[in-house]
Amino acid sequence: MTSDPPALLELTEYATGTLEGVRLPQADRRLLQGPSLGKRLKVKELSGGRLEVRASQYVGVVRLEAVEIRVIPKYLGDELDVLCMVDHVWGGARNLLPTVHGLAGGRPYLRDLVCLMVVQHGERLLRHGVRRDYVAVEDDLRVVRGRLLPDRQLLRHHARPDRLACRFEEHEADVVDNRLCAAALELAARTARDEEVRARARRAAGLFGQHAPTRLGDVAAALASVAYHRHNEHYRPAHLWAGLLLTGGGLDGLFASGPMVSRAFLIDMNRLFEAFVTRLLEDGAAGTGLRVKGQVSHSGVLTDERTRQSYGTVRPDLLVSGSRAGNPYRLPVDVKYKLYTEKKLAPGDLYQASAYAHAFGLLGDGEPPGCVLIHPGPAGARGHRVAVRSVEGRVTSRVRTVPLDLRAVLAELGGPDPHAVPARLFREVTG
Repeated sequence: MTSDPPALLELTEYATGTLEGVRLPQADRRLLQGPSLGKRLKVKELSGGRLEVRASQYVGVVRLEAVEIRVIPKYLGDELDVLCMVDHVWGGARNLLPTVHGLAGGRPYLRDLVCLMVVQHGERLLRHGVRRDYVAVEDDLRVVRGRLLPDRQLLRHHARPDRLACRFEEHEADVVDNRLCAAALELAARTARDEEVRARARRAAGLFGQHAPTRLGDVAAALASVAYHRHNEHYRPAHLWAGLLLTGGGLDGLFASGPMVSRAFLIDMNRLFEAFVTRLLEDGAAGTGLRVKGQVSHSGVLTDERTRQSYGTVRPDLLVSGSRAGNPYRLPVDVKYKLYTEKKLAPGDLYQASAYAHAFGLLGDGEPPGCVLIHPGPAGARGHRVAVRSVEGRVTSRVRTVPLDLRAVLAELGGPDPHAVPARLFREVTG
């Protein structure tokens, strides 16, 4: 006898939705009140068996016993667009991205799409042959191999010349590179909704399990331990998608252990949008003589005049710097995942951008310092231009916004001339 499927609630980022006739079991309450999920999704039980869910900037799916909550993107077409953004941030070739929006099970969830990426990269590695490496092994042998371990020999095999404690190197495939893939494929085989994806994941997981039977252990430690070189560079995309799945959508490791890793998959769109814009501007700056740096902290901007010590750090999202027309040039850039084409800039964001302009801005030609704020926006939308003036009316800085049409940008990145997008955005940002 099969139990009834959980109720389904679908809502967009930052929206609030309600479900009727849902009562959460205690296990669901414990998960929702935990520190990892509680910061990402607000769930409140109301009177009359109603459930209120308030989403934030996280998109994906949370599967509980009583309800399945799906948060879909607000500024994008669908979850496949999120996948394309992730792939572009990682410098993917897009050749393994899904080309159709429907899987066998119907409309795909973001988590199923990531499972599919894990499977496709795993199958690619299996076709080309999995990597082997030399691994240090300690064993008791009848003849010396490698190096004899005198301490171990004395403690374990005193007066036993027929048992020799040795350390030697074995050339095998049971290495972290393959364990990461095996763990991600095994998770995809258990949790993907799409039947075909589960079947492919089971086959690939079984093959990787034969090569790397040792359990992965701590995900974050395993990811941090991998050093890429010419022998394993081709594993990098597979590891990126595996890490995304194994950490529940966040490489910060918040979901890397415990029950949430198979229950929740949520991607922070604020962080993804910032990383996406950073990659576009870095690519767009190529050949211009300017460079783009992200998240560089400066402790000398705010100082305590009594102690002459730093009063705190100032860290713009991006800083474009270099030389323009023979003059030093600096332009701070702030990235906000907000639809500012429909409303005025929030005072806090405006004050922050103005502070960045005064601290870092250097445009040359006698122009007041400036700061650019990049945000999502529809095609053809006009950005804001705000002048900051002294009480005497003198312009002391300017804040300018640049809307970015994510759907159009992603479509163009997948077209015949993907390099035109970052170049055009960089020109628009730097004026």
